[in-house]
Amino acid sequence: MNYTRLWAAAVVIALVVVVGFVLSVPHTRDAARTPTAQSETINIPFVMLHDTFKKGVHTITGSLEAPNACALVTARAAFLDASSSAATIRIMLSLSEETGVCLQVPTRLDFSATIAAPAHVPLTATVNGSVATTTVL
Repeated sequence: MNYTRLWAAAVVIALVVVVGFVLSVPHTRDAARTPTAQSETINIPFVMLHDTFKKGVHTITGSLEAPNACALVTARAAFLDASSSAATIRIMLSLSEETGVCLQVPTRLDFSATIAAPAHVPLTATVNGSVATTTVL
């Protein structure tokens, strides 16, 4: 029996396997590079407000777009800087994190808050501590 042919065939098969492995394994230079300074997109919430003033009390109602219907919104109003001419009413909205499984469809959530303050005071709103873009109707 001729062992030289068997050794030659084994070497050829081994070379094919090694070359195939080297060519099929992804290299680190082929991987997508992530930028070192990643910019985080900040989603500025949009809040619609409606202010009703009667007998020294503001009733502020409005709506906020939430990421899904499972989110909950709570509202609290505060009268800021009462001693100066730049007095404002700040509506502090707390948008809860989603809990459980929920369809990810943007949903309008309504809220309401009341506060005693003078008439014609401008309104501002924050959502989870971030200043929101507001439209007062």
